[in-house]
This record gives sequence, C-alpha cells and structure tokens, in this order.
Amino acid sequence: MNKSRPDSGRKAFFIKYRDVWGFLFLVVITLTVYWPVQKYDFVNFDDGLYVSENPHIQEGLTLKSVIWAFSFSEKENTYWQPVTWLSHALDCQLYGLQPGKHHLTGLMFHLANSLLLFMVFKWMTGAFWRSAFVAALFAIHPINVDSVAWVAERKNVVSTFFWMLTMLSYVYYTKKPALGRYLLTFLLYVLGLLTKPMLVTLPFVLLLLDYWPLKRFFYGQLSGNENGGRTKTEMPEFKRFSLFRLIVEKIPFFILSGLSIVLSSLSVQEKVSSASLVPMDLRIANALVSYVKYIGNMVWPQGLTVFYPYPQMVPAWEAIGALLFLVCVSVFAIRSIQRAPYFIVGWLWFLGTFVPVLGLVQTGLWPAMADRFAYVPLIGLFVVFAWGVPQICQNWNHRTIWISASAVFLLLILTTVTWKQIEYWKNSITLFEHNLRFTSNNHVAHNNLGVALDNQGRTEDAIEHYLQALRIKPDYVKTYYNLGVSLNNQGRTKEAIEYYLQALRIKPDYAEAHNNLGVVLDKQGRTEDAIEHYLQALRIKPDYAEAHSNLGVSLDKQGHTEEAIDHYLQALRIKPDYVEVHSNLGLSLDKQGRTEDAIKHYLQFLQIKPDYAEVRHNLGIALNKQGRTEEAIEHYLQVLRIKPDYVDVHNDLGVALNKQGRTEEAIEHYLQVLRIKPEDVKAHYNLGNALSKQGRTEEAIEHYLQVLRIKPDFDQAHNNLAIALFRKGNIEGAIAHFKKALLINPDNIAVKKNLKKALVMQ
Repeated sequence: MNKSRPDSGRKAFFIKYRDVWGFLFLVVITLTVYWPVQKYDFVNFDDGLYVSENPHIQEGLTLKSVIWAFSFSEKENTYWQPVTWLSHALDCQLYGLQPGKHHLTGLMFHLANSLLLFMVFKWMTGAFWRSAFVAALFAIHPINVDSVAWVAERKNVVSTFFWMLTMLSYVYYTKKPALGRYLLTFLLYVLGLLTKPMLVTLPFVLLLLDYWPLKRFFYGQLSGNENGGRTKTEMPEFKRFSLFRLIVEKIPFFILSGLSIVLSSLSVQEKVSSASLVPMDLRIANALVSYVKYIGNMVWPQGLTVFYPYPQMVPAWEAIGALLFLVCVSVFAIRSIQRAPYFIVGWLWFLGTFVPVLGLVQTGLWPAMADRFAYVPLIGLFVVFAWGVPQICQNWNHRTIWISASAVFLLLILTTVTWKQIEYWKNSITLFEHNLRFTSNNHVAHNNLGVALDNQGRTEDAIEHYLQALRIKPDYVKTYYNLGVSLNNQGRTKEAIEYYLQALRIKPDYAEAHNNLGVVLDKQGRTEDAIEHYLQALRIKPDYAEAHSNLGVSLDKQGHTEEAIDHYLQALRIKPDYVEVHSNLGLSLDKQGRTEDAIKHYLQFLQIKPDYAEVRHNLGIALNKQGRTEEAIEHYLQVLRIKPDYVDVHNDLGVALNKQGRTEEAIEHYLQVLRIKPEDVKAHYNLGNALSKQGRTEEAIEHYLQVLRIKPDFDQAHNNLAIALFRKGNIEGAIAHFKKALLINPDNIAVKKNLKKALVMQ
C-alpha cells in the first residue's frame, strides 16, 4: 500500500490556505514593527493644524464640523481634503485628544493598505510569493514611517486606502465589465480624491495595469512566458480591447482628476510660489535629483528624516547626471517591454505618481523631497524588484533557496531599521534633534525644536534655536513669532514687541502675531493699541476664539462691559470648552448684576476644571449675593481643600459663617488669615466686627486700631472703632473717630447720626 507522505499533506494544507497565511504574516510583521506608535505624542509639525489645535476637529463629527470639512475656509496652507478632516473628527469623537489612539488609527489604515496591496497583485497576477513580497516591502520599509507615525499624514494612509480599494474594484470590473462594477470603482476614486488630490495619477496607473498584468491591450502582449518566469496559465485571463477603447473607458476618471486639481488650486489659501522666489529651473533640477535620491533612500534607507530643506541651488552636474540616469533606465525599460513588461509598468508607476509632489508647483512650506511622498510611488519599484530578481535568477542552481533566504534577510534588515526609525517619532524633541543630525541649514527643524523646548520650560535653549533658524532664513516669519512668545514669557516685553512687529512686517495678515502683540501691549497698559491689534486679527480670522477672548478682556478693562460680553460669547460659540472665557464672562455678567447667568458660566468652567480655586471662589461670591449662603459656604470649603492658604476665601467664608450666626467658626477663619498674612486689613476689620458682636470689645478695638494703622483712611473702621470706644465709655475717643470717618466720607448718614448721639452724651 502507498501511504501519503505527511509533508505532502502539510504542503497541500499550506497551499489551500496560503492567502490566509499571507495575510497573517503581513498583520504580524506590520503590528510588530509599528506597535510602539500608540505611546507617542502629537508633534508640533502640522499635528496642531490637523488635530491638537483645531477646534473644528476637536468637536467631533457634528453637522457643523462636516460643513466646515467640505468648505474652503479656515484651512491655512492646506488643500481641499474633506474626507481627511472627517477622519480626524471621528477620531476626536471616539478618543478625544489621546495621541496614541490617533496614531493607532493611522497604523490600522497602513495595515489595511498592505493587505489590499497583496490582495490586488495576487488577484491580478496569480503570483503569491511576489505579491506577498511587494506588500511586505510596503508594510515595513522605513521610508514609509513618516506616513504611519505622523498623525498629520493621515491623509496619506487614508487616500492610499481608497487607492487600493479603487484598484481592487477595477480588477473586479475587468474580470466581468458591468456598469455597477464600473460605478463602484468610480465612487471609490471619488472618495480617494476627497481625501488627497495626489490620486489624480491613478487613472494613468490603471492604464499601466491594463498593459501588465491585466493584459487588456491588443498590442504588445506575448503569448508565452511573460510573467517573470511564470507560465501563462498562472495569469488570470481578461478580455482585451484596443488602447483607444481603454482610454475612453478612463475619461470620467481623467475628468475627475482635472476637477480635483482645480478644486485643490482654489482651496489653497496661500499663493502659489512665484518664479522669482523659487525659479523654475531650480524646481526642475531639484525634481530630477529627487527622483534619484528616492531610489537611493529605498535601496539604502539611512538618514531618513521628516524635513529636507529646499536647496538654494542644485549643481548642474547633479541635475544632468540624474537626467541621464532616468533616461537610461527608461530606455532600458522600453527595450525590455516584451520580455519584462513589469519593468516598464513599475518604472512608469514610480515616475508618474511622483509628478504631483515633485515641487514643480509649490504651495506653503515645500521641502526638497519628503519620505511621505514616496508612500505610493515606490510600490512601482517594489514590483520591479519582486518580479525582476526571480527572472534574473531563473537559471541559477537552487534559485528558490537563494531567493527565499535573501528575501527573509532583507525583510529582517528593513524591520530593524524601521523599528529604529519609528523611535524618532516619540515626540517633537526626538524628531527634530534627529532631523538636525542628518540635515544642514534646516531652519524648520531649528524652529520646531525651539517650540518643543519652550513648551518644556527650556526657554533659553529654545531662543538659541530660534536665532539659529533666523541666521539660516532671515525672513522666516514663524520664528519671529515664536521668539516673541518666548521673550514675552521671560518678561522681556520690549524685545517681544519688536519680534512680533517684525513678523507683521513680513506677513501683515498674520492673525496670531496681531493677537499676541495685543496681549503684550495690554500688559504695558497700552489698551487702545492692543484693541486695534485684536480687531486686526479678527478681520483676518473672524473665528479666532483667542482674539475674541482677549478683546473682551481689554474692553471690559475700559468699562465697555456689554461689548466685552459679546466677544466672550463669540469666543464660546467658536470654542465651547474655552474655560478662561467662561470665567471672564461670569465676572462681566456678575458686574452687570446678571448673577444667575454668571453662576451658569462659573459652573460650566468647573465642569471642565473642577479644581480651579479662583473660579470656585467667584461662584461662592455670586451665590452669597443671591442669599444662597449655605451653597456659598460649601464652595468656599471646597476651595480651601484645594488651596488651604487662600486668604480671600478664608475672609469670605468668615463673613458667610458670621451671617449664619456661626461667629466662632468665622473668627477661626479670620485668625487663619492673619496667621498667613498678618497685615491683612480685611481680616482685622472682619475679626473686629465678629469680636464686637460677641461683646469682646477690648479685642475688637485692638483689631480696628490695627486696620487704621495699615489703612488710616478706612472710614468704616473709624466708625466701628468709635462705636466700640463709645461702649467702653470713651466718649471723647469715639467723637474723634466719628469726625475722622466724616472727613473721609462726609455723606455717611449713619456716622452723622452716631456722632450726634455721642455729642449729646458728652
């Protein structure tokens, strides 16, 4: 009898479920490498713009935030990307501002992209190992770390998710063309463009796939072994068409690409860089050199970092050398089109998908190159590598062993390098210190490292980095602004004003600089000038909550309480959880006698910051005004649990207790004040009143005398001292203090009556 061999059974089992094993392998390596990102912070490079300082995103998925996401307004230096904004808003809805959760979402999208990439190429080519290898390279190559570990790059991983889904749907359509399948592909492409306009090149990629591996062209298809050593029977069969028909099929996609380009151009707030700032010849030269550098970073991923400064010039030999290299490879790809169709497809994928991010058209802060730009383009080179190496080695002895061992070794190396690369994204300091180690003349890295250091209280170190940034780029407006912030925090107000003014000379519509300059001017007592700058900030940025709040404070200071209240309410409309505004608005409303409204805002503040002693104290005062003494006492006691040496609260609590007849407890709180602050006038005065109420006149007199020693013009203290002296039979002394009280306040009727009574008794 023939017995089946156990290893053949295991092999059959593996083959039967090998797609599942492929998915599990990709899941394990991706999560193993990237799992640490869930412990990382937001960084100060665009994360604030997209999430951590964006009030529209932080309110979560609401009708208001959805409308904002689809609008063109208030999106400085960002193009139209509504689905990206909604993705961030959903994260805030689910997790608030927990950075680790936001990182985890990005990781899940990257994992999904890797699995979809594997699925698409496996379905198109039937080549399991090659498809798995392409997906593995994509999953763990260190050049993709920026896209995964950077919260602000959510647009990259989400748009690629729709890119992969569009490709998958397209393959589904090509297997059996039908209107429903075509419309599904089109819808997925629309969602991708709504996430990031870089997908404008996807229709061209679909045409490339039509040539290989889908083989939908009549022209140029071999009937034999064209799949890098694979037989024709391993390739899925698709119906073939003329090139013209395939282009016509993509026309709706091309129209959508054009529309996306137009919308993106309209949505960008900052003007496209003019040729006088970045000459076109420099942009072209940099683009050519960047192509070669991206290939270098793929092959040898050393010194990868977040920002590569744009060069002042590119040596002619570099640009010419890069051009010759690209031309030579392109010629080789064309000449290999019959025996290695994957080469021309992968190469053109690489060249074409990079076009939108080469910097030929620039907006905002544009780098020389960026690792995140390579997220999709390098897939083309991964395909060339995965299909090319087996074809080159097809005549080797033991080629399967050699190729397998080499692939495992390469993936292990990439895993190690990626693991190390991810560590730099822990926080802004580790990120930009690494950035400065591998780049020179990097004003952005110096500036952002300065911000991170300043946030840690290392202001002197921060200022040094800001000055370095200005030495490199003397017109870098953000650094002037940040220097103003740091110097103001150090109390160097005059210097801060100079730097804010310099920022405004470079960029007159810099709303944040106007706002902060207003704050500094207000500190100097120049309230009118401060108000003018707040108004300027609001003309530029009408929904600027901080400017509304600061303007409210300045107006209130000038006695324009009604206008101040209007601006506080505007600030809360924009940013409902703006705690400082709730406090200031409460004070203004209380000043107007609208105590009930004031109490509501104090309570809203305390819902957000329950341990904020000053606001709880103000709430107690407001409740006491309404006669809700018991509630006031409870809040005063809570304040003292938070801040036991808060003398004003001890005083106010003493007054409230005294009002309830709990005089002994009141006295204890007045004494507590005097232990903390022996010269406190209010405590001496209140203690004198409480002691007098208890008939302890001698002690009361002593405290009234203390009050008048510290504050001789306190008319009510003169009056109460006179009453105490009168009780003690010292009529002359009483008359003298009644007269002093009237000299200070001649209209005090009660003192006049007391003086008249004392004179009669005399």
